[in-house]
Amino acid sequence: MSELTSALLAGAIVLALVLHLAWQARASRNRASMALAVEQGRIRTIIADAANVSDGTAGVITWEGSWNGQRVQLRTIVDTLATRKLPARWLSVSITEEVAVPATFDMMKRSGSPTTFSNFDLLEHTLPKAPGFPAEAVLRTDRRAARFPQGVIASHIEIFSEGRAKELLITPKGVRIVWLLAEAGRARYGVFRQAEFGDATLDPVLIERLLASVSALRDAINRSERQAA
Repeated sequence: MSELTSALLAGAIVLALVLHLAWQARASRNRASMALAVEQGRIRTIIADAANVSDGTAGVITWEGSWNGQRVQLRTIVDTLATRKLPARWLSVSITEEVAVPATFDMMKRSGSPTTFSNFDLLEHTLPKAPGFPAEAVLRTDRRAARFPQGVIASHIEIFSEGRAKELLITPKGVRIVWLLAEAGRARYGVFRQAEFGDATLDPVLIERLLASVSALRDAINRSERQAA
């Protein structure tokens, strides 16, 4: 084989590889766009006016709208921190309305590893736990002297008996629950380092259940504060 023929063959191989990678990237973008449209349709069965307000952060999609007369936010987060055994996809469900608490209250289950969706690790003060909280949960706040209605909170977190419930965040501006949607497939991630979550997607029943949970908790806290006033 002549040098010219070898050079032409090598060039053809490189071109084929570049075209294949471009095709894969385009196909991946098309799949992502289709999946996003499907998920938005499912969200809108619960939050009719849900609007995609994402800011372009990689792996994060955010929707905002109203549900039962309250402002709400849904967010999906792909967490690929190297400290995790496998990448995870989280669902954050928030009601962004006023709550009668004096500071930030953050409950994290299995808090040993950092996350990309929470400032839990930045909160300096650990709270003693009242009865009723999960044994593996840690409570933190940003104000040492802050007092919270822990009895009320503990009586409204039945959903945290399930393993997928990860974080409960309460601030004067709202209530949030973070839920594990899925972990990446081990085989594909181990070989290609690609985070694929199979057919895991947003379930309208789950969305409404989480919204009902944060709404009931917010109502209970505000009612307790009014009664104490």
